Amino acid sequence: MEEVLAEVGPRLRRLRKARGATPAGLSEATGISVSTLSRLESGLRKPGLELLLPIARAHEVALDELVGAPAVRDPQVRSQPVRRHGRTYWPLTRQPGGLQAYKVLVPQGPDEPDPRTHEGYEWLYVLAGRLRLVLGDHDVVLGSGEAVEFDTRVPHWFGSAGEGPAEFLSLFGPQGERMHVRARSRRT
Repeated sequence: MEEVLAEVGPRLRRLRKARGATPAGLSEATGISVSTLSRLESGLRKPGLELLLPIARAHEVALDELVGAPAVRDPQVRSQPVRRHGRTYWPLTRQPGGLQAYKVLVPQGPDEPDPRTHEGYEWLYVLAGRLRLVLGDHDVVLGSGEAVEFDTRVPHWFGSAGEGPAEFLSLFGPQGERMHVRARSRRT
């Protein structure tokens, strides 16, 4: 953060000169005193939004250009599916650790439940098919559009419960990190 702030002053000076503006002219356009503009450009004053917004407006540039915000990287996640225990997992997040997202395909099969436990918290949303979830004393079948969330320290298992595979989204996070799903209420 300090490095980003240290570069703002020289960037402001270069932009002003490239636009052919004088400190007095920029002061008049922004309402910021010449001495404050000088201190900003020399790095003696930390830039704040109350100063940067009028300068960006006067130069007709985006605020990002003034502060040198990093370019937004390609948001697409391009991952290869992984097969484990007959199931196919498509990672939907790039970063290891923290919250992880997967699309999972469980093939149709006569699997016997074998509940397991591990640290974490999980949220599942069924995309297609029917998913059987055994969670502690609960044995439920979920259809398309249904969701569950649970503490993975409770013994759990899931498999296909229908005439075909089950496909679902899984959000998994470390213990204590719960998913927060917000939905707009329906207007009646």
